[in-house]
Amino acid sequence: MFETTQAQLLMVEPELVLAELATFRLELLGYRLEVVNSGAEALDRLRHEPIDLLILDTKLPEGDGLEWLTELRLEFKAEQVPALVFSLDPSLEMVRRAYLAGAQDYLISPFDPTVLEEKVQRLLPSHAETV
Repeated sequence: MFETTQAQLLMVEPELVLAELATFRLELLGYRLEVVNSGAEALDRLRHEPIDLLILDTKLPEGDGLEWLTELRLEFKAEQVPALVFSLDPSLEMVRRAYLAGAQDYLISPFDPTVLEEKVQRLLPSHAETV
């Protein structure tokens, strides 16, 4: 069993239904999850409080989520803020772009909640200590 309580997740997801589905699943597992609608809100949050994992959509109100992640990596390295990227696009090119932008994993949406859970557990820094 993985220790998941108290992990703080930040989701940047403008689509309400997807945000609610992910929030429901992750909160049931004991994670604390905050959802914001834009990259600007997420950046403000990251500058004021540390998080354990960033979950990010490739489509943001201000544009391309992967471009935003590339910019974020100039300020916050992957070790500080690991990132899981959501996308409707299953193409290898989009997956490649996500990794090049600084993502640690990729999840095609709509997603299987079990796969979301597994990816989140694998990406949390505390996971390595609790295996």
